[in-house]
Amino acid sequence: MPYGITVKSCGATASDIMKLWDEACIFEPVGSMRELNYPPHLTLAVFPAYPEEADAVMTEVFSTQDSLLITFETVTYFDNDLMVLWAKPRFDKALLDLHATLHNHFDPVICDEHYRVGRWVPHCSLATKVPQSAKSAAIEWAKSKKVNFCVNFDFVDFVEFPPVVVHKELRLR
Repeated sequence: MPYGITVKSCGATASDIMKLWDEACIFEPVGSMRELNYPPHLTLAVFPAYPEEADAVMTEVFSTQDSLLITFETVTYFDNDLMVLWAKPRFDKALLDLHATLHNHFDPVICDEHYRVGRWVPHCSLATKVPQSAKSAAIEWAKSKKVNFCVNFDFVDFVEFPPVVVHKELRLR
């Protein structure tokens, strides 16, 4: 199973993302994000194998990290075999800097290539298992969504998935 480092939102501001989960799930056989049973989050790193240095790196990088207030500006998609609908955050230098700082502590080859510095697309998943049969309707829905809200990401986790198992959790300041 893969492992990841995520920032998650456990407060009231997460509700705007969860409302979008409930809208987006109509395009899936089963609502993937509710089924995941894990709060709205941004994944900063994914590792195919357990990185031994993860615990120490998390403590070093996140022990003095403030929570992140991220503004979301649109809904879009990754066109994979199973399409992914996601909320796109507005450009946020603090988020990109945090991502780069985290990755400075890992050899890039141990991280999934899509999460490496320069390749990472910050996103908050809304539906991860949209079949091709629902693709057109899902794209139209995404294009029609106008969003402008802020989410406070107040925790960082080191997780194993799926299902999500939290191995380490730190509250951000």
